[in-house]
Amino acid sequence: MHTPSPVPDRLTGCLMGGAIGDALGAPVEGLGLDQIHERYGPRGLTEYAEGSYGVGAITDETQLTLRTADALIRASVRERDKGIGGAAVGMVQTAYLGWVRIHRDGTEPGPSAGTAPAPAPAGGPRAPLAFPDPLDSPRGYGAATVAALREAEARKEPGRPLGTVEEPVNNSKGCAAVVRVAPCGFGAGKAEYAFDLAVRVAALTHGHRTAQLAAGVFAATVWGLVRDGEIADSLGEARGLLEGRSGHEEVSRALDAAVETASRGVPTAWDLAGLGDGWTSEEALAVAACVALRAEDLASPATAPVLEPGYSSHRGIPEVGRYGLRLAVNHSGDSDSIGALCGSLIGARYGVHAFPGHWQSQLEVRERVIGLAADAALEFGPCPPSEPAREGVHGAWAAAHSGY
Repeated sequence: MHTPSPVPDRLTGCLMGGAIGDALGAPVEGLGLDQIHERYGPRGLTEYAEGSYGVGAITDETQLTLRTADALIRASVRERDKGIGGAAVGMVQTAYLGWVRIHRDGTEPGPSAGTAPAPAPAGGPRAPLAFPDPLDSPRGYGAATVAALREAEARKEPGRPLGTVEEPVNNSKGCAAVVRVAPCGFGAGKAEYAFDLAVRVAALTHGHRTAQLAAGVFAATVWGLVRDGEIADSLGEARGLLEGRSGHEEVSRALDAAVETASRGVPTAWDLAGLGDGWTSEEALAVAACVALRAEDLASPATAPVLEPGYSSHRGIPEVGRYGLRLAVNHSGDSDSIGALCGSLIGARYGVHAFPGHWQSQLEVRERVIGLAADAALEFGPCPPSEPAREGVHGAWAAAHSGY
């Protein structure tokens, strides 16, 4: 039985977990598993490492996820305050257009999300770029995402979606379409609404039906998790919404493979490799879902000795996120995207305490995540800020969340 409103700690956990998974996986994105072991030892990457943008640094995965959350909060405030609905997707596009403006010639190190990155220069990773705000700094990008948004920018109608389900903007099914839509599951009244909203948000930049439907499944799963659902149940409900949608076959096959792999027991890195590299939406979702389905087993004393020597039986909730994300990012492929997706699912299920405290404290956008999650909990909770005398949204809240 789902709670009617999202649980605040689950919202924080979802955003925090996504950002942590992104930051943890970024330094090994595009590396083969053998390369990861050569660089970090037989256990692979186990803690934050120095990457292109620093330690505990996010990439475009988190930048766009947080912009999605902010835009959807603003859209909800606007609808309550002015009675103007239906603007959410246009407001998300407007938020993304603000993001794409930071990617100009000479300031961007190159594509990343959904596109295999170039190797780091000899002698170690690039030095971090000197930009003041991690949410407004070039942190990689997906080529399809930027191309679609630049086309929308050129049209000079920021609030009118360019890419739609009916009129696809391209034929891309890169994982950038799914990794940013977790907030679509925060405020929707039903899982079906979350599914459809995520499909339309994904369509802004990715025209392939597989990418759109993978985004729908992810957001609908998050919808159930932040309302006190279990991972298997919430994923099952989302898959029920997927069936019957035109073009669902590729996503359905990927998820069937993920569930079957998870049913055999705690997956290994080689098991996950069989689900794909994660550069496309359905593969990234499948790998993340497979790990999340066995997250508790990964953290159990009975299983963990197989994964790591010296594992102690005195373990708590933080081990669910620790071991889940370690498995997710030590993957030959799009490690930061898979980490972000897996972290979002684990955090939405277990809350913010699913992740070790030092991972949270070292995350460069920790305060921004906490603040945005608190705003989402207020706006999408049972008592959003209102002012009875005005019969609408409280003036201060409306002013703080006015449109773009």
